[in-house]
Amino acid sequence: MQTSFRNIKGTFDVLPQDYTAAGNQTHGSAAWLFVERRIREVFERFDFREIRTPMFEPTEMIARGVGETSDIVTKEMFAWTKGDTNYVLRPELTAPIMRAYLQHRLDQQGPVQRLSYLGPCFRAERPARGRFRQFHQFGAEIIGSADPRADAEVVAVLMAIYGAFGIENLRLRINTLGTPEERTAYKAALRTFLTPRQEALSDISRERLDKNPLRILDTKLEYEQALLENAPILTDFLGQETRAFFDRVCSYVHDLGIPFVTDPKLVRGLDYYAHTTFELESDALNGALAGAGRYDLLAKDFGNPNPVPAVGFAAGMERLFVVLSDAGYVFPEVSAPDVFLVAIGNEAENWAFRKAQSLRKNDIRVAFDLKGRSMKAQMREADRSRAPLVVIVGDQELVSESVNLKNMAEGTQETIPELDLMHRIKRFSSK
Repeated sequence: MQTSFRNIKGTFDVLPQDYTAAGNQTHGSAAWLFVERRIREVFERFDFREIRTPMFEPTEMIARGVGETSDIVTKEMFAWTKGDTNYVLRPELTAPIMRAYLQHRLDQQGPVQRLSYLGPCFRAERPARGRFRQFHQFGAEIIGSADPRADAEVVAVLMAIYGAFGIENLRLRINTLGTPEERTAYKAALRTFLTPRQEALSDISRERLDKNPLRILDTKLEYEQALLENAPILTDFLGQETRAFFDRVCSYVHDLGIPFVTDPKLVRGLDYYAHTTFELESDALNGALAGAGRYDLLAKDFGNPNPVPAVGFAAGMERLFVVLSDAGYVFPEVSAPDVFLVAIGNEAENWAFRKAQSLRKNDIRVAFDLKGRSMKAQMREADRSRAPLVVIVGDQELVSESVNLKNMAEGTQETIPELDLMHRIKRFSSK
């Protein structure tokens, strides 16, 4: 079979089975469901409640939240206009969640909201390993607490998720971005340092020098990293209160036995971060597995009269799969049906159709043929399905109200009354 249509570049289909396309391995839906289920199990242990927001939002809201000068807003948004409103496919989920928190007055449901999420996001960037134009984020937000324990709690749930998969060789980097006033003073000092050296910067960094020099610190270019060795560091511009808060965050993370390093050059690409910021890295990827931080001022950007303390992390599902694949992680197989019904003849096919529905109402997983194939072809399909039991019915069995029950593992077969079938299947499944 053929089609002239293909999935759009930077997107992929999740099929029931694994497949490889253009050198990239895509895991099947069973693996995705397994990973999603395990992530949600960790969130539940930490008492996070799932929140789901629309896949598109007003462009102005995203731009105000993420930052007018961020790469996401200036280069990577899928945006369009309908009537008098500008829309954008959500490029991340923190801003939409804060919007939902304010709109629905979730503070009235409790002073501290622990919210988790898992869903698709969209960025018009160049596809790479673990990086797609439609990708999937999972994350957690604690909204309503200015306590440094909230920051450490976000670190704890993030590390617990990767720990649930047995992933090793991870690096956790933590920094503080301070207050907006402290950052403003630091930006001025950094701009003063880099301006005489701007000819040595890349085009992207020269552009950032005018808009937000902090983002230059995140460069991956070795010659720019060398240039920044003697640059001023944000730590020198922090006040006593900011330092004390950061020290308490680090102390709590240390108490949890989570290894980390402090990195004064760690910045995040979104404007709403202040105070704590951190990233989780792996050698399997050129970039972070997850990023996070505190964003107390985001609520004011959305028109709330007062700041709302908040901290959270966001991580990529596709990047998690890359790390799992490189580690040789073995995912559970697709679950097999409890029984496969093989029907020989028109009347038997009708019987199998009715019997399948009856068994399913009793929580039995049933598969059967829908092409009217030969018994040999149906048995091949039953074997491929990995069903441990096969029921074979033809005209003779219909007359005698019996069925042939075959144990596929043992290769044994017996004839039993049809009335005993459900009991025998359930007894076998319970072993």
